[in-house]
Amino acid sequence: MKILFTFPGQGTQYPGMLHQLPAGDETLAQARAVLGDADVERLDTESALHHTRAVQLSLLIAGVAWARELIKRDVTPDMVSGLSIGAFPAAVVAGALGFDDALRLVALRGDLMEQAYPEGYGLTAIMGLSREQVEPLLEPETFIANLNAERQIVIAGRDELMAKVGERALVKGANKVRRLAVSVPSHCALLDAPAQRLNEAFSSVTLMRPRCAYLSGSTARVLWQPERIADDLAFNMARTVHWHDAMAAAEERDVGLSIEMPPGGVLTCLTRQAIVRGEESISLERSGCDVAVHLARQLRARR
Repeated sequence: MKILFTFPGQGTQYPGMLHQLPAGDETLAQARAVLGDADVERLDTESALHHTRAVQLSLLIAGVAWARELIKRDVTPDMVSGLSIGAFPAAVVAGALGFDDALRLVALRGDLMEQAYPEGYGLTAIMGLSREQVEPLLEPETFIANLNAERQIVIAGRDELMAKVGERALVKGANKVRRLAVSVPSHCALLDAPAQRLNEAFSSVTLMRPRCAYLSGSTARVLWQPERIADDLAFNMARTVHWHDAMAAAEERDVGLSIEMPPGGVLTCLTRQAIVRGEESISLERSGCDVAVHLARQLRARR
C-alpha cells in the first residue's frame, strides 16, 4: 500500500503559520534568497494574508517545509496531490519543479490573479447539495469551481451574485453556505487570461520527470510527463477542481495512508468522504509528525 501527501489550497491560511515550521528547516532560508528577507518576514502577517500573493507563497513554503520534515523522518510519498495552489508544493516535493522556480512562479501567479480581480469576487462553499442541484441555481457569471465531495460544491464569481446563489441553495435544502477566505474567483473561465500569462512564464522553466506519482487535483489523473505537469500547474487556476475524483483515483492506486500537509485539515475530511475501504487519512497539523511516522511504519510492515 502507498503513502499520499496532500497539500491544501487557499482558505486554510492563518497569521503566524510560517513561524511554526519544523525546527532547523532550510526552506525559509531558500525562500529569503529568492524573495528577499523583508518579503518573507511579512508573508504570514494578518495584513499580508489579505492578499492572494502572500497567501499562496505561504502555502507553498509551509507545504514544502513540512513534507521535507516527514521525508527526513523516513516518511516518503509514493504519490502527491494538491488542491489549487497546493499543486505547486506537490510538484516540488515530487521533484518535478525546483523550489526556487516554484517561488517565482507562485509570486507571479498570486499577482496575476489579484490584479485581474482586486476586490468583489471570490469563492463560496455550498454543503449538502450535489452538483446537479447547484447548477440550476447559478447566476450568469457564476461558476462551479470545486467538486470537493459529492455534496460539497464551491462556486466562483462576484460576491453579490454568489450571495443570491447561496440564498437559493439554502431554500433548496443546503446544510450550510460559507463565503471562503479567497479573494479571487478561482477555477473558472474568469481566470483564463491570467492562466495564459502564467503558462507563458513556464517557457523559461525546466521541469523534470517526478520521482513519485503526481496526481492532478484538476483532472484526477496521474501525470508523469513534465510538459503535462507544467500545463496542469499553469492552468489549474482556471480549471474546475475535481478533488473527490482525485481521491477516488488515489484509492484505486492502492493508497493506504494519506497525510495532509499544514495548514489545516480540510483535505483530510474530504479524503475520508471519497474513500470506501479502510484507508487512513490524517492531518499532520492535528496529528503531529510522530503519529505520521508511526502509521507509515505500520503501512510499510504490511507491504
